[in-house]
Amino acid sequence: MSTESCTKASSEMSSTCRSLSTSGSTPASSPWTDRRAMSCRCPPGLPPVDPRTDPVLVLRGPVTQDGVAGLSDVVRRMAASSEVVVCDVAGLGPPGLGHVELLARLELAARRGGGRISLRGPEPGLRALLGLVGLGLQVEGEVEEGEPAGGVEEAVETGDAAP
Repeated sequence: MSTESCTKASSEMSSTCRSLSTSGSTPASSPWTDRRAMSCRCPPGLPPVDPRTDPVLVLRGPVTQDGVAGLSDVVRRMAASSEVVVCDVAGLGPPGLGHVELLARLELAARRGGGRISLRGPEPGLRALLGLVGLGLQVEGEVEEGEPAGGVEEAVETGDAAP
């Protein structure tokens, strides 16, 4: 449809709408009752879009050795299609070395798939255990090590030596 014919059709609809609204013969269920429905304008700006949604793997209850192997395969496949796999560990129960082993294996599987894991909802005890064994996994919502916090810029003085 050309611009000219679109403009003509729009003006015809407007005149029809005006004549119906002045005559009072517009039925209540008619699309002509709400003039806002005739607006062709789009709201300003782009619609809000989440640029990245990471896959989430929810871990519940005790996990057996057979379960670890199956979960590792799942994480490897998820990491192949996404950079980060979020592991929701809030439902794992009291932290122990079995959970540390599970998370270490899942991190290894994610790295083999080309990604990494990020933890959601870890208990403080689990975070302490992970720190004790040297497994520094990222926790969702925290800044990665070596990266500045959001909105923070490094200031450079004119007399500073180059690093």
